[in-house]
Amino acid sequence: MPEIALISDIHGNSIALHAVLDEIRDRGIATTYCLGDLVGYGPDPNGVIDMIRSAGIPTIMGNYDDGVGWERGDCGCFYADAEAKRLGEASYAFTVRGVTADCKAFLRGLPLERRVTLGRSSLHLVHGSPRKINEYLLRNRDEKTFLRLAEAEKDDVLVFGHTHDPWSRTYGGVLFVNVGSVGRPKDGDPRAMYALLRTEPGGRIEVETVRVAYDVEAVARAIVAVGLPSELAEAIRRGV
Repeated sequence: MPEIALISDIHGNSIALHAVLDEIRDRGIATTYCLGDLVGYGPDPNGVIDMIRSAGIPTIMGNYDDGVGWERGDCGCFYADAEAKRLGEASYAFTVRGVTADCKAFLRGLPLERRVTLGRSSLHLVHGSPRKINEYLLRNRDEKTFLRLAEAEKDDVLVFGHTHDPWSRTYGGVLFVNVGSVGRPKDGDPRAMYALLRTEPGGRIEVETVRVAYDVEAVARAIVAVGLPSELAEAIRRGV
């Protein structure tokens, strides 16, 4: 059956990305797309960019990629409280300072969306939503939001990331798929994740969220070692 892998929100976690790409290769999946946010929060943004480039993975721009690539002064993130803002500002400062000029140029050149096909289905790939790069399409958003998006959608499947929480559901005849996060899951499971989409007989799209174990503690130690707040290391450990 035709199938593709979709990854997103790697956030400077090259160890998790390496584990996920190895798992995808071991499954024999030939096609992978990335939905952005290569950088931010993690200790190795340049390593992630280099890995994506070396693998030739078609990638779209995430809000963090936009904020760092263009040096906008922030990542376009939502902060629930003052503590989250403090951690976010520390993450942005570290990342924008550390990402090389060549890697920033790569981030600036990423497209905002892609359209691909899987079997008889057309897929629309975005980071946050078709309306805004940093819109949070959370699983518990009101149904009217998804129905409005479905009405405007020209493709069969809308694929996105940004919230770091995987889910899939059909609204208005459109399949919505959140692929989760490779490098910074927020669903209580610290393992890396990606989405595997395949066509079943008859053309139906099946969605599988794949979890991949990796050395979380090594990344947590690296976060602290490069001078990022220890709270970001704890978030990696807990998957929050």
